[in-house]
Amino acid sequence: MKKFLKLTSLLLLISVIVGCLASCDLIFPPEQPEDEHVDYAASVELDMSSASAKTEIIEVNLYVDGDTTHFKVEGGIVDNVDNVLKARYISINTPESTGKIEEWGNDAARFTKEKLEGADSIILESDTDDGKWNNDSTGERKVVWVWYRTAGSNTYRNLNIEILQNGLAFASNSANNRYGDVCMKALAQARREKLFIFSNDIDPDFPYGDPTPMLLRDIRMNIEDHYYMNVYFEGNIIWDDGGTIYVEEYDEETGMYHGITAYYGWSLNGDGLAAIRVGNRIRLVGVITYFEGGDIWQVSDLYYDPFNPDDARCLEVIEEGGKSAAYPLTDVSTFLGDKTVTVNGKTETYKYAELALNASIRMEGLTVERIYTTNNGGDNDGAMTLTCKKDGKTITVRTNVLYDNNGQLIKAKDFEGKTINVNGVVEKYNGSYQIKLFSMQNVEFVD
Repeated sequence: MKKFLKLTSLLLLISVIVGCLASCDLIFPPEQPEDEHVDYAASVELDMSSASAKTEIIEVNLYVDGDTTHFKVEGGIVDNVDNVLKARYISINTPESTGKIEEWGNDAARFTKEKLEGADSIILESDTDDGKWNNDSTGERKVVWVWYRTAGSNTYRNLNIEILQNGLAFASNSANNRYGDVCMKALAQARREKLFIFSNDIDPDFPYGDPTPMLLRDIRMNIEDHYYMNVYFEGNIIWDDGGTIYVEEYDEETGMYHGITAYYGWSLNGDGLAAIRVGNRIRLVGVITYFEGGDIWQVSDLYYDPFNPDDARCLEVIEEGGKSAAYPLTDVSTFLGDKTVTVNGKTETYKYAELALNASIRMEGLTVERIYTTNNGGDNDGAMTLTCKKDGKTITVRTNVLYDNNGQLIKAKDFEGKTINVNGVVEKYNGSYQIKLFSMQNVEFVD
């Protein structure tokens, strides 16, 4: 009996000691209560004295999606004349919202944009301790931590971690970086709270279900009303500008050719690329999106499966080859004026160029008066903007980088003072309409 009492007393003493130690966090660290939300984005501090590379950005150049933004920075950080740093956010991978469309991608892109638009200071930080900036796997983007400060605040918030804690990104090597522990805690909290991509909720922006049949004309006439809508329509592929195809279709009610671009980027390969060859007539399926960088409404999320052609998402070749751009002859006054059309019993007036956007056009007798040549250290160096006159009116013609039949670069001197006929497509730049030329085959010099 005495041995039993001694053993009981000993066990009681041990339990008291363990309880005391546990309450003092000496043995068992306290766990975060499941109903307690931690603001992990504010739990880390930006240390301006550390050895990591840092720079305060001048301005945002382009919002791409939730984990990619282009920033204008001080000279010397990047090797281009415009000083634009293409940033890929460390530790996160948000759903796609550009070439490919995924659930919650639009929310992630909107979240990033709203946070940065509301900032009065943004600082980029590298993940290294050698003062250098590392590139991502593409070699074109710098991998960075993004810190932002709002007006009236003295502290910076870590946007990468904030995106994680809001459930708008999957992990991307999240544990192996300078803020890895916090990243993993933020990620675990988002999973526990079932936020956005970790929820079972329906994304209200995502175009679920089968695509809606439409006419290209109707898409072009009211394109903003079809944002993020999954559609399909028919048209002829008239040009491929490296990742983007131009599709046009004639409409009898408007008496015009209407066009649209479709971005295929990395979403198609092999048989898919063969299906979107110039000259093919296709049933194009995709989501209507807006690309801020070029002020372009386009079709994204193209998909092709030759083994399952009946899949509603799959684009279809209706007629292989034999189709070409119409290049309807258009005078400058018509191009710059309005067009009143009656469609389905409803009469409306549009800018002619807006209705013809991304479709082919021919214009004759343009006299070149002024030329600007792109020279910013990028792939477009040598491309030209030709300011032309016809009948006292001004029309702008924009070219790709042009070469002659011998592969020699075409320069401004080759166009100076010349009168030209052009076959191109209607484009929009900085709110103004212009004609885009892809090659010297689109130009005729008038004697």
